[in-house]
Amino acid sequence: MRHTFIRRNISAYVGIQLFVSCIATHLMAQGVYVPTANKDYYHLLDRMDIEVPLAIPFQHSANKPADRQFVGQWVDSVGNHTSYQLSKRDVFNLQYLSQDNNEWSKYASHNSKKGLLKTFFTNKADFYHVSVNGLDLHINPVIHFQYGKDNQTATNLYTNTRGLELRGHISKKVGFYAYMADNQALFPYYVRSYGNFLNVPGVPGEGYTKAFKGNGSDFITGRGYITFNVIKNISVQFGHDKNFIGNGYRSMILSDFSSNYTFLKLNTKVWKLNYTNIFAQLVGDVFYKNEMLPKKYFAFHHLSVNLTKNINVGLFESIVFGRKDSLSNGSFDINYMNPIIFYRSAEIQQGSPDNALLGMDFKINFLRRFSWYGQVVLDEFVLKKLLQNDGYYGNKYALQMGLKYINVFGIKNLDAQLEYNMARPYTYSHKDIYRNYAHYGMPLAHPLGANFSELLGILRYQPLNRLQITGKAFVTQFGSDTSRSSTSGLDNWGGNVMKNYDAASAVRAFGNVTGQGIKNNVVLLSLNMSWMLRHNLFLDFTQVLRSQSVSVAARSYNTSVTTVGLRWNIPQRVHEF
Repeated sequence: MRHTFIRRNISAYVGIQLFVSCIATHLMAQGVYVPTANKDYYHLLDRMDIEVPLAIPFQHSANKPADRQFVGQWVDSVGNHTSYQLSKRDVFNLQYLSQDNNEWSKYASHNSKKGLLKTFFTNKADFYHVSVNGLDLHINPVIHFQYGKDNQTATNLYTNTRGLELRGHISKKVGFYAYMADNQALFPYYVRSYGNFLNVPGVPGEGYTKAFKGNGSDFITGRGYITFNVIKNISVQFGHDKNFIGNGYRSMILSDFSSNYTFLKLNTKVWKLNYTNIFAQLVGDVFYKNEMLPKKYFAFHHLSVNLTKNINVGLFESIVFGRKDSLSNGSFDINYMNPIIFYRSAEIQQGSPDNALLGMDFKINFLRRFSWYGQVVLDEFVLKKLLQNDGYYGNKYALQMGLKYINVFGIKNLDAQLEYNMARPYTYSHKDIYRNYAHYGMPLAHPLGANFSELLGILRYQPLNRLQITGKAFVTQFGSDTSRSSTSGLDNWGGNVMKNYDAASAVRAFGNVTGQGIKNNVVLLSLNMSWMLRHNLFLDFTQVLRSQSVSVAARSYNTSVTTVGLRWNIPQRVHEF
């Protein structure tokens, strides 16, 4: 099975290379993207966007991943904007961002004083870099070694990741990216227990996983794509990766929590508008007995508008669909390829009850200190019953509201974030696994699926150029399913998005409240200190305290996890649920 997985990935990369060679040569400049998992990286972009309101801000920041070409050019404009007094830490961070996007940015010096064998480390950001005859290539090793203790696990925790990351472009017209890493890990008990809540196989956020030395996990992470511009204003990305929509720490619209998936993405920038189309192939049934897992499909539109340099509003619609008669092969409904039509209209025309969601997001930066943001997701609702407030099971929606505050109380590089998220019972679920808002058994939005409310707080402090201290607190209440009733057989309280949703499977039609079922109250506190030894080489210390109080007392437990680690060219792997 594992060898088959590797062969498929290699075949995909070969296919991408053949596709690149067939693309027309008359294309515009195009780079690749900053991985969505790097939350610390995006925080640096966010704080500079709030602190330095340029005539052209960090455009449409809800659309992630961010284009490295735009990041590099934006960093240059921020660094050359002399009207604002930046702190020494901010200048260091701009230099870091410039060096990390050195093919597009000129703000900082990129060349190393001494290379290795006149071949390696010739610039500060890359193990190997070459720019010759129209080819710009960056190759970096990926390493993550971590060791730790969990009071719920007798065996020591560990993470052992080795891999390679490469990116580049051909004549600044075709960009390419590839990432491959082999992983063996033993995660904390609460992470391994996550699958018991949503019936998720393997490691959260990853694909196929096999057991390794008892409770450990062995898995391969593979991502890769190509990018190009068909005209100056329209870019195309095709490959296997993740996307994220939103300005929050979480996303109720589309997050990067689930496994990677194959997609075609069109991004159109005109005037103050940014219009994104994603057409993706997802995995419907993870537990299908044959080797080829059944597929389903995802189509997504997001329109982002910069009303002013400080105010952004976005509208989105998405649909998840699959055809029962296709099983392992699947079929894409060509009606959903239309990049501008309202999906609900197309759905009704076809007589298809596919799963459509719509909603909006916003961001408002003000006083060069604050950013207020939020999201609204409407899955399904009946206005009359919503106004009656009778807990109708068909009223399915999710909300987010958050505030970022940089340089708290005037202390340079002390930043805070407060965020509230909630999803009503049965939100994102549907009548079968081919139409729910999930991929490879994992939610496409929040890790907890639905039937929860969450308040999170983050405090980040950079007292020294190379030292980042981050404290996080998550206070969550969610409802899990009760044991199946011997009389009614109904136990679906609306948290597990993989469970079928209709009047027959819901526990009750009315009186539904967020957090119903077996009540779970979770408090998760974490402290992380990261020291950057050299560019993208970090030494980490992390302490996590987690308390889970359940109305069924036997399921309650407290967790203390302590880890130390060394990572190179890879963001921290966090499990915050």
